Amino acid sequence: MTAGQPEQGKPITIDAEADADQVLQTMEEHRIRRLPVIDDHRLVGMISEADLARHLPEDEVGHFVEVICAAP
Repeated sequence: MTAGQPEQGKPITIDAEADADQVLQTMEEHRIRRLPVIDDHRLVGMISEADLARHLPEDEVGHFVEVICAAP
């Protein structure tokens, strides 16, 4: 298998100007642990679950983990 084979659909990304609420909403909606950050069609960073844990209140992080780990 190559890295491109599992690819399906459009990649989920977030604009560099997005706020923390938009980041959380996007990651929860798509149940993803890493979110590429795009600025002017270029990858400028990556937000991870660990980043959220370091920078958000404990209750928000707990809710996030609960949502993305819940059975489909």
